[in-house]
Amino acid sequence: MTRIDFYVLAEGASGDRAGLVCRIAERAYSDGRRVLIHCPDLQLARQLDRLLWTFRDGSFLPHGLVGETDPSYTPVLISSNGEPAAEDQVLINLSPEVPEFFARFERLCEPLDHDPSVRQAGRTRWKYYKDCGYELKHHEVR
Repeated sequence: MTRIDFYVLAEGASGDRAGLVCRIAERAYSDGRRVLIHCPDLQLARQLDRLLWTFRDGSFLPHGLVGETDPSYTPVLISSNGEPAAEDQVLINLSPEVPEFFARFERLCEPLDHDPSVRQAGRTRWKYYKDCGYELKHHEVR
């Protein structure tokens, strides 16, 4: 069963959801995991692609947009539709909806920031996963 973790920026914490995604992806990559970042649209996908190059001095995450990079050489992929279907380790969800394909992953990460609409959508997803019987973890990030 998929492990589901919600990462919520604490009140007063600096940064935003995109920065939080970078931190989660960096951690998963350093643990030897492959990551698929699910974006609801191409604009956000391109923003994350740029941010992953620059979010922390001295860090490097081999990443790319699905369709523009070779997945076999790229452990951090950014997609808007869950492709490639062979990915199954870590999914970072940026969509306001529950991804239809999340259950194929070992782990699902749900990053939330201070934006009220992001938090409300997160609460809706939390309820959905809980009602489906998933064990949920909540992490407050400073």
